[in-house]
Amino acid sequence: METVKFAENLSIFVDVARTQSFSEVARRRGMVASSVARQIGALESELKVPLFVRSTRALVPTEAGEVLYERAVKILHDMTEARSEVISLEQTVQGLLRVSCLPAFARRYVIPMLGQLGERHPHLRVELELTERVVDPVVERMDVVVRVGQQPDSSLIGQRIGSHRYLLCAAPSYLERYGMPHTLADLARHRLIDRRHSTSVRGWRELGDGQWAQHARFVLECDDCDARRFAALEGLGIALMPNWSAGADIGAGRLVLITLSDASPPPESGIYLLRALPRASARIRAFTEHLQQRIGTPSVWDAALGAHAAP
Repeated sequence: METVKFAENLSIFVDVARTQSFSEVARRRGMVASSVARQIGALESELKVPLFVRSTRALVPTEAGEVLYERAVKILHDMTEARSEVISLEQTVQGLLRVSCLPAFARRYVIPMLGQLGERHPHLRVELELTERVVDPVVERMDVVVRVGQQPDSSLIGQRIGSHRYLLCAAPSYLERYGMPHTLADLARHRLIDRRHSTSVRGWRELGDGQWAQHARFVLECDDCDARRFAALEGLGIALMPNWSAGADIGAGRLVLITLSDASPPPESGIYLLRALPRASARIRAFTEHLQQRIGTPSVWDAALGAHAAP
């Protein structure tokens, strides 16, 4: 099998092993499922070993398939890295940029700047994955990953582009009806909006010692940040929101910042652009510059909160 064809089949194999579906890979690549199956069959013929156990209900890698998957991920990453490093030497921004981002952050800051980015660089294509998952740019072959919160030690190249902390807030209409809470004990008598299935510091239950939350009333639990923000704006209850999500609303008076006398403010962390390559490609540099312009220095949300706090 010629080298180029082998590399193409290897790439399709990795996608199939990851999704365990011919049809899903075909949909993503604009192919038909039978074509994907033929290329996997060609790879199996070349290697003279079955790579998947096929049935009407599942497509599971064999032991040989698992070994090839581990090697193939690294091979394809090395190929992408070599290509990107060569392209990064050029000044022309072109080709495909693969980005993974938290959905709510992408809607507020990434998607609105894509039009200007496209006008400036008409030969650039962007593939944007919106997910709450912690994405590994090496394993999933992403050029850039936008991550929010504290970052574990890793070999990834990180660039902080903004602050991230959680704020208590509610609509003026809600506070007029139910009153302003001043302590953690007060919260137990209020209507609260929470992150669904929260097990991290992003949840209400991590404020203070958490005992107050045993009798709290959570009127909405939702895993979408934008939905929680809209619910707060409609006066449904008090929300614990990221500063980058609620900052502009607080600055404009649409939401009211709540401070409790017996609860320390949630710790501040950051928002980061992460990549695997030591050298940023021209595509990554263009994306980063436009996103930083969109966010501003200081960030638009910190500026709005600062203006709100000023006498």
